[in-house]
Amino acid sequence: MKLIYISEALRMFSRSLYVRKHGFHKYSGDDVKIAKQVIGSCWDKEKSYFRVSSGHFNEFYCRDFGMCAESLVKLGYRKRVIQTLDYALSCFRKHGRITTSISAKGVCFDFPCYGADSLPFIIHALRISKAKGLIKEYGPFLRGETDHYFREVFDNRSSLVRAGKHFSSMKDYARRSSSCYSNCMLAMLSDDLSALRVYNPFSDYDVKKSILHHFWNGRYFYDDLSRQRVVTGDANTFPFWCGVVDSKSIFGMCMEAMEKEGLTSPFPLKYTSRPGKIHRMHFLEFFAGDYERDSIWMHLGLCFLDVVKRYDKKRFSIYMKQYWSLMKEHRNFLEVYGKDGKPFSNFFYYSDESMVWVSKWLCLKKY
Repeated sequence: MKLIYISEALRMFSRSLYVRKHGFHKYSGDDVKIAKQVIGSCWDKEKSYFRVSSGHFNEFYCRDFGMCAESLVKLGYRKRVIQTLDYALSCFRKHGRITTSISAKGVCFDFPCYGADSLPFIIHALRISKAKGLIKEYGPFLRGETDHYFREVFDNRSSLVRAGKHFSSMKDYARRSSSCYSNCMLAMLSDDLSALRVYNPFSDYDVKKSILHHFWNGRYFYDDLSRQRVVTGDANTFPFWCGVVDSKSIFGMCMEAMEKEGLTSPFPLKYTSRPGKIHRMHFLEFFAGDYERDSIWMHLGLCFLDVVKRYDKKRFSIYMKQYWSLMKEHRNFLEVYGKDGKPFSNFFYYSDESMVWVSKWLCLKKY
């Protein structure tokens, strides 16, 4: 695992040097043409799967693909979504475990550890794409992975993700204690398993009720069970995105808290605006800097836009125009921006580009 981390880091550093000298790739055309070209660049023709990007994340990540699966299906890429799932599940079955990632060379690995959202996003994508053939073919393997998740991640006393144990999640580097985000993934997993009518060991537990009891404080959702009084972007997006709660009034309070905290400025969405008041971070963050602190993330922002579109059309229109302005400026769809609104960079790292996430933006525009 240490070797794969080193090779991944060297590849990213090498690309950062190239981008500093040559800049990002620039696509031609209007917003729709740019988005379609970016999506096309993420398709690996040789192995038949969607990569996270055609930049340095030119590989498979459960999280990134799972977030985009519904948008890709709606945009007409259902066959390719199923091919991607087949590729990933084939690699995982050979490896013996679902991991967070599969390298460009086909090596399965977790970064930085077992993910609380990897299985949930694979199951979610299977449900969204109606991949009945794959569900049947990989059924025994998926059941074994569900049992593993139940044993390793789930605490049947609290009906939540285990506290005091670090699981990879949306903020990979943050050592959180049963994060709100991870618990939302657990709730989504249970819903999707039930919808697919397959083995669901969580069906006897009220995960959603436990999330509301432990994380909702009457104004916003806590980031994790440490219950620090800091408003974070993912904790106040995914309870709605994952169907834990469906309430315009509750989202309105979360929206107010996020705006007051500065998470939507200059455009959405930051993890936090107070990086000093955050959890202990993984040692590898030394190379990433503020990559997962007060930076502005496009995949988080797009999930946030999914929710805003449901409850607040006026804000949604404003945010969509801001995203198009960024695309127009860079002629591309970038990964992450600094708190100043410029592409994120430090000595070791430069924002990735040509992200498959643009499928979510295009789907939000069209549907």
